[in-house]
Amino acid sequence: MIKKHLITCSVICVLAFISGLFSSWKTDNSKPKKHKAEYKFIYPKDDPSTEFSFADEAVPLNDRGINRKMRGSLRKTSYTNIQSYILQQEATQLFPVIEPILAAYGIPDDFKYVPLVEAGLKDGVSKRGAAGWWQFMPGTARTYGLKVGNGRDERYNIRKSTIAACKYIKELYGEFNSWTLAAAAYNNGEIQLARAIRNQSEDNYFRLHLNSETGHYIYNIIAMKQVIERPELYGYKKYNRIYSTHPSELVALN
Repeated sequence: MIKKHLITCSVICVLAFISGLFSSWKTDNSKPKKHKAEYKFIYPKDDPSTEFSFADEAVPLNDRGINRKMRGSLRKTSYTNIQSYILQQEATQLFPVIEPILAAYGIPDDFKYVPLVEAGLKDGVSKRGAAGWWQFMPGTARTYGLKVGNGRDERYNIRKSTIAACKYIKELYGEFNSWTLAAAAYNNGEIQLARAIRNQSEDNYFRLHLNSETGHYIYNIIAMKQVIERPELYGYKKYNRIYSTHPSELVALN
């Protein structure tokens, strides 16, 4: 009887031990797994080889507000939020056309990310009437040589619209003497940006107080640049670019 009782107790103890292990395993695995893009944003302090910049103008990340904006743009562009590889696919299709045209006009290569920010993952026409990869308004498009109307809309022609965008960007650079401000003016309009610079006595984009869209615009471009160039850090798989460009390649601009 005693022996039978001991065997019964042993069986109960073993079952309790196994049940405890199962409960512990279930608890550990029921915790939501944190997507790597939520915690692996690489900053210069974490990786000295990383630099956040646009057209060779570095982002002053020592400023808390600027740092917060940069992180916000990176999170918004990460795979956690977008959950699509279409931006990388579009980059592979667009960059071979855009890069040599930018080089021919002497415009920094970083401007190639503008169409991905302006029109990436978007279809149709904006509420204001802007359309195409470079999001031209109809009047501005016509000013820079694009045909819009009568069943024809060259804003969707990547080569022609890129040439038009380069002409416009060159003019903006001539006015503001800064590629960062030229990009901001491209988004917000030169009149509005000039007014903000004058009223605030400040000509550094990162120090200016602008509307929400323009105030985050350069950060969004830099975030896009990071995602395309270093996708694995932001939750994307490495997307192999299947083309090569040569800066010396002659481009017909007429």
